[in-house]
Amino acid sequence: MKWESLLALLGHEPVFSSALMLAGNVSVAQVRLQLSRWAKAGRLLQLRRGVYILAPAWRKAEPHPFLVANMLQRGSCVSLQSALAFHGVIPEHVPVVTSVGPGRPETVRNPLGAFQFSHVARGLLYGYTRLEVAPRQFAFVACPEKALLDLVHLTPGADSPAYLCELRLQNTDAMSAQVLHELAERSGRPKLLRAARLAGPLLSAEGELL
Repeated sequence: MKWESLLALLGHEPVFSSALMLAGNVSVAQVRLQLSRWAKAGRLLQLRRGVYILAPAWRKAEPHPFLVANMLQRGSCVSLQSALAFHGVIPEHVPVVTSVGPGRPETVRNPLGAFQFSHVARGLLYGYTRLEVAPRQFAFVACPEKALLDLVHLTPGADSPAYLCELRLQNTDAMSAQVLHELAERSGRPKLLRAARLAGPLLSAEGELL
């Protein structure tokens, strides 16, 4: 494939997988060799094996970090602190994009930043929605209630009043105590049910944790 052909095929894609170039009667080895050459020439940036973006000179759109995260580990969804910050529920800036998924835990670092993936069982992979995170860019992101429950699930001692208060939950109109309880109940995990019960008052008008 020539460079012009790649731009015509994928020039509007903020981030792409090499699998898109392997359809039809093509040589896998040749495609991988060509991608490697373009990366060495500075025309492509490799984010991990098989995942690329165009270099800035040819890029038509900046890839949103959440879209990149979804691409870096298939089946993952942005959750935890990143999703809570995205929904405006916690005040902190989150420098690492945090995701959960059925894959192995890992942190991927590339020219676009750091991306952390935590493992959760497939039975807990619900409460995620495909959202438009940038113009014509879509990513799977946890609703704020599920992001909070994922954080509790993965953090020792997080089902305590002290931990929940430390989160400094804000913009609580964006969250529903009922949805939080329903998602916790669906999990069947006592820890998540305790956390939902404790966090409920924080989402109420009074905002006091009992």
